[in-house]
Amino acid sequence: MGLTHNSVGIGAVDSGLVLNKKSPLDKVVALAGNPNVGKSTVFNGLTGLNQHTGNWPGKTVASAQGACEYRGENYVMVDIPGTYSLMAHSAEEEVARNFICFGKPDAVVVVCDATCLERNLNLVLQTIEISPRVVVCVNLMDEAKRKNIKIDLPLLSKRLGVPVVGTTARKKKSLQALLKVLSETIADEKRQEAFKVRYCGEIEAAISSLEECVSEKCGGRLNARWLSLKLLDADESLLREISAFLGEEFLRDRELSEKIEAAKARLAESGIADTDALKDSMVSSIVKSAESICAGAVVYENRLYADKDRRLDSILTGRRFGYPVMIALLALVFYITITGANYPSQLIADGLFKVQELLTELFARVGAPDWLHGALVLGVYRVLAWVVSVMLPPMAIFFPLFTLLEDSGYLPRIAYNLDKPFKRCNACGKQALCMCMGFGCNAAGVIGARIIDSPRERLLAILTNNFVPCNGRFPTLIAILTMFFIGSAGGAFSSVLSALMLTAVIVLGVATTFAVTKALSKTLLKGLPSSYTLELPPYRRPQIGKVIVRSIFDRTLFVLGRAVVVAAPAGLIIWLMANITAGGSSLLAHCASFLDPFARLMGLDGVILIAFILGFPANEIVMPIIIMAYIAGGTIQDSGSIWQMKELFVENGWTRITAVSTMLFSLNHWPCSTTLLTIKKETGSWKWTGLAALISTAVGVAMCIVFTALARMLS
Repeated sequence: MGLTHNSVGIGAVDSGLVLNKKSPLDKVVALAGNPNVGKSTVFNGLTGLNQHTGNWPGKTVASAQGACEYRGENYVMVDIPGTYSLMAHSAEEEVARNFICFGKPDAVVVVCDATCLERNLNLVLQTIEISPRVVVCVNLMDEAKRKNIKIDLPLLSKRLGVPVVGTTARKKKSLQALLKVLSETIADEKRQEAFKVRYCGEIEAAISSLEECVSEKCGGRLNARWLSLKLLDADESLLREISAFLGEEFLRDRELSEKIEAAKARLAESGIADTDALKDSMVSSIVKSAESICAGAVVYENRLYADKDRRLDSILTGRRFGYPVMIALLALVFYITITGANYPSQLIADGLFKVQELLTELFARVGAPDWLHGALVLGVYRVLAWVVSVMLPPMAIFFPLFTLLEDSGYLPRIAYNLDKPFKRCNACGKQALCMCMGFGCNAAGVIGARIIDSPRERLLAILTNNFVPCNGRFPTLIAILTMFFIGSAGGAFSSVLSALMLTAVIVLGVATTFAVTKALSKTLLKGLPSSYTLELPPYRRPQIGKVIVRSIFDRTLFVLGRAVVVAAPAGLIIWLMANITAGGSSLLAHCASFLDPFARLMGLDGVILIAFILGFPANEIVMPIIIMAYIAGGTIQDSGSIWQMKELFVENGWTRITAVSTMLFSLNHWPCSTTLLTIKKETGSWKWTGLAALISTAVGVAMCIVFTALARMLS
């Protein structure tokens, strides 16, 4: 298997997706599968680094393409979204169904989990109904072997009527067999007849009454049996796609419309009166077919193979230990992040600030004016240096830890634990996963809300994601906790105490998320919580090497890149405000004085509030702006030791009330510019983007005012 570079972009017929082909002769292969079956590992193993990512046309659903070569043939692998079904209930399922139906791939590879094959066959059977060329890739054969699950692949292939290949995608050599079968399947013109799901007699009769007419009208462009079934199902989103694919005249055809109505009337007479009853009967038939196919072909030699997982689940999702374990793991992740980030952060800062000295020398040699040096080096570059040195190390630690929990199978357990609290808020339990992603970056959490099917519940997740602090706010929170509440104790004790107190702050953020979600679901976004399927995948040993690479490139550098783009102009603005004077004071000082009366009500001062405003592009620069304003240095300063910083703050009137109020406002204020731009992109609306900023800011201001009033009353 060789890798080739993508070059010529050729539009996929009728799918809207632009495929990256080398030539029109390249074969297009759709890669489908349930979530958590190792589909991404198969995709990465086949395509290596030769990948292209983007969004599906008209959808905020990620698409991935990759190229590979086998025996002189080029293949474009299209990684379609993971889905349990092609009876589309979400944007991901709709995209998967539409590409298989209307994208005209040369073949579809359905990746299945060998440890729960029967359940995965539901998707296989639905795919076989649509596509003439299907290859079943039974992945994770090593796990099946470890659990003493025996799978007769030839027997499965015979029963399904399509090729079945066993793989262990972590071992790239096992994917050679998949490529061989895929190549033979695409080239084979004499295919055996694939398995047909047999529905109840009434549905089969209805299909038969339509199939001949449908075949004639669609001209063989779609599977007539499947299309007849879907015309009875009357899924509106699918009907729109069918109309776009076959032409509006297809659904308007009088003869076909009359036959459809007659078939529906006969179904109603037999007790299948609506689409829900029809779907229930269809699903039941598919499940029974999967059971019959697996009978004897999949043998569980050890019926207690899942006992270990169940015992772990009784602890990790149990009433007694579920929440304490979650909080303990959260504290552990923060402890590792805090402890591990300190040293590399200092090293990066030292290196970047040495580069600043070199830039200063360069500007002096070329005779650049002071204002240019100040704007570009002391303004733009120094802010960028702060953002990178403060943001990169914790992200580079936090995101891999987060991905390890994800790969091990624990994150779905968190969603399961938090499902009931979110249901009480009339929201979706999947919001827990978005909330967890927000700890790394709120923009990533907003993007993660795509996994929520209901538009109302997706908006709830987007509007409230900012109440959990991203890693850009951690430095401010940790510094204040250390200065005013932990004391001068150093070493491991200080890191543990910081992690525990930070965890307590974050628990407050989670509680605020629940409260605001509940309030929104009773006012602006009324509605009942939707039902959804949440799979608890088996616990797996994470692939540490791949986790680190994927986390750094897909998450850390992506988020850092966005932050750098918005931080650069912010550095220029901050420098200008600190160096342009009027009436003997800088613009920064004038703004701080103007805001000071209102800030005092919140337990802050004008400098702190203006620092949050100027920190809009990146939360990491809030603390250095405060330092800069206090010492009136005209540029962002290196804070020195934490105790020098505390001395500076105390000299400028800070008390513990100021410290708590600053942490509360850091926890609850407008999202950063990157997050707001992401919200605009995801919702397509400035109204919801503005509301996201307004809600979190209003909550933060109210909490600070109430806390300050109570603290002053009691002091």
